[in-house]
Amino acid sequence: MGSSRPASLPAGLHDAAREPYRRCGRFTYEFAGHKIAGDPVYSAILERGLLQGRQKILDLGCGLGLLAATLRAAQHCSRHGKWPASWPAAPCAASIRGIELKAATVERARRALGSSAEIVQGDIRVADFGTADAVVILDVLHYIEADAHRALLERVHQALHPEGLLLLRVGDAGAGLRFRIGQCWDHIEMLARGCGFGRLYCRSVSQWCALLFQCGFETRVMSMSEGTPFANVMLCARPTAHPEEP
Repeated sequence: MGSSRPASLPAGLHDAAREPYRRCGRFTYEFAGHKIAGDPVYSAILERGLLQGRQKILDLGCGLGLLAATLRAAQHCSRHGKWPASWPAAPCAASIRGIELKAATVERARRALGSSAEIVQGDIRVADFGTADAVVILDVLHYIEADAHRALLERVHQALHPEGLLLLRVGDAGAGLRFRIGQCWDHIEMLARGCGFGRLYCRSVSQWCALLFQCGFETRVMSMSEGTPFANVMLCARPTAHPEEP
């Protein structure tokens, strides 16, 4: 498999981010490399400084911990003078904690990341979030039944410091064909993981923003599908008030 990278990714970052997964075997190593290279979310988080200055990061539904691996690789590149001068400073979190449901995935993430991140097995619908000044949820909520979205986001609100940030990437159900392509891809991934052809619980961007408002967030919408056929957006949400009463 090739190892091409988006031009915007700093030199050496891709290799540094995927290197820890070498100890997990060829398949996981190649998967991690292609995911980090092909998904615009990792370079966008760095290039736009979305997690700059955040010391305590919580990644919900973290999978193999690719976000943690990318953030640690960014620190490495910055220390060794391989960071673009035009970009914000590399994130330098004191702690990165991920919560992942599947035991086998948790085991691989722990093997790869070691002490550089804490990976916890748990169901994010009920797991203890602790506290954080940034919570990241990438392509996860549509796998969770819609009735559970509000309670989960309210718990995120409670876990965040008053000046905290939620980064929530979702598919825009109002985006027509591009959204349907994304749904097809999600179903393919579910089948590949042995999860069957389950239901997905999606919303339009306006519906997500309305829900976040009800949970006490103000939200800025950013496109997050560059270079892909999907209709993904990043919702950058900041706590503003206590959640509304249902």
